[in-house]
Amino acid sequence: MILGEGGEKMSKSRGNVVNPNDIVERYGADTMRLHIMFIGDFEKAVTWSNEAVKGSKRFLDRCWNLMDMASDEAAISAKNEATVHRTIKKVTEDVDALKMNTAIAALMTMVNEFYANGLSKGDLEQLMLLLSPFAPHIVEEMWELTGFAAKYGKMAMQMPWPGYDEEKTKAAAHEMAVQVNGKLRSTITVPADADEEHIIAAACADEKIKRQIEGMQLVKTIVVKNKIVNLILKPAK
Repeated sequence: MILGEGGEKMSKSRGNVVNPNDIVERYGADTMRLHIMFIGDFEKAVTWSNEAVKGSKRFLDRCWNLMDMASDEAAISAKNEATVHRTIKKVTEDVDALKMNTAIAALMTMVNEFYANGLSKGDLEQLMLLLSPFAPHIVEEMWELTGFAAKYGKMAMQMPWPGYDEEKTKAAAHEMAVQVNGKLRSTITVPADADEEHIIAAACADEKIKRQIEGMQLVKTIVVKNKIVNLILKPAK
């Protein structure tokens, strides 16, 4: 059930009814469709927010703008491979469980990664296939403009659902925060399977950390795997 903006049940007497046609006219059918699925679990009541609808529209605009950013590489790019395969897995599982809100959240995370890393045409293809059930109109337009409709002779909605490789869902490397006496001083990138000795060595080799540990004695290290390494220092005698 979708409640009015004040958290009460919608009714004409309260004057808090949201007319879907008004939302469609202002933001488009895909925004309305996606936002209803994104605002909460289907099994729970959620409160409507006219302001929050704009967030769903911005997300779709960001998806659209990726067409101008994508390189001509037809394959999934190496830098986004783990993200793409993780997202396919997450969206597939969540759709099967009717957890549309968390599936859309995963797509938003993937789009953020594309903006941070850049993307290939192959990356964009996977995004469009995953986004199609949530925003079919915009996806079909993107599918046509990027040449995939001509390439496959099919609409995006007619394409097979993407598959994922479990091994490729695992990131090859992780970025870790480096703290000195509990204060963030730098970040390092280490292999996902790196042991503590390797992580500590990489942290100490970082140029920013080198300056911090000059004239200091390393008395303790705390490593939270794939997240944080904290170096505890005290003045050297």
